[in-house]
Amino acid sequence: MSSRSSPFIISLPKAELHLHLEGAIDPETLLELWHRHGRHGSPSEVEQLYRYADFNGFLMAFKAITEHLQTSEDYELVTYRLAEKLKAENVLHAEVYVSVGVCLWRKQEFDVIFEALERGRERGQRDFGVSLLWIFDAVRQFGVDAARNVFELAARYRDRHVVGIGIGGDEQKAPAELFRDAYAYAADQGLRLTAHAGETAGPESIWGALNLRAERIGHGLTAYQDPELVEELATRQIPMEICITSNLRTGCCPDLLDHPVRRYFDQGLMVTLNTDDPAMFRTSLSHEYQLARESFTFTDEHLRELARNSFEASFLPAEKKLNFLNLFDATAVRP
Repeated sequence: MSSRSSPFIISLPKAELHLHLEGAIDPETLLELWHRHGRHGSPSEVEQLYRYADFNGFLMAFKAITEHLQTSEDYELVTYRLAEKLKAENVLHAEVYVSVGVCLWRKQEFDVIFEALERGRERGQRDFGVSLLWIFDAVRQFGVDAARNVFELAARYRDRHVVGIGIGGDEQKAPAELFRDAYAYAADQGLRLTAHAGETAGPESIWGALNLRAERIGHGLTAYQDPELVEELATRQIPMEICITSNLRTGCCPDLLDHPVRRYFDQGLMVTLNTDDPAMFRTSLSHEYQLARESFTFTDEHLRELARNSFEASFLPAEKKLNFLNLFDATAVRP
């Protein structure tokens, strides 16, 4: 696997639809936050936080990193840094999960945090030209009432670049069916619906997400185990937020060549490529495209299709989506 992405991949206009703000905090920024809060540490100490053996270890590492987001200024900084990194990857638009469920669980003053997120977003758009929308993410194992609280906040801020809601965390501990009423509430409020599904649980979890009327599926790694489900996803063109490196690093997919991304593409599913938690998985969106090309023999024309899918599957308003698609068609260099 080449460590450098091809000029074609770098130049390809891209959107990212499955990206966690907290999982994008790189070790250098985390060390900066430590120093900001009077904690002395070395780069090697920070690096320890990014090491884990399995999915549960990853969840613990994610939790440990988010503990260092203590002030509104911290949230503004990591948002701005994210926009800067996206610009370097030629990512024109991103829909970013914020772990609002974790903020509420920590009893942080979320209204203040949100204002900081918006300041970071506005500065990032001004300086780098990157478009960001927010998806408020609930932690499924915290329960239904906690998820409802997250979704109510999303509804409150719906006119301020909050486009949708989702549930992440441990699928095994809290199946999608528990959240039926909470998702119906979110839909009634005009929010778009996503759900992590089929990452650590089987295809029944993806069926559960579809029953919630989820419009996009986060991961969908196990869909291939149920041919009827694959047919349903293909027929309805439900976008799949595929995160190859993430699935490998968490151990959800034991071997790269076992990953179903190419199978899904060939079966007509609407595949998009994403990083999930790029700093924690040591990846970038260009790297994910490079991986698709080198390990799964996606051609440059296929990669163009995946990149176009990322805009097509976005939750952007119709006019803005059309503008991005027209820009893509005008500028994406054909191989």
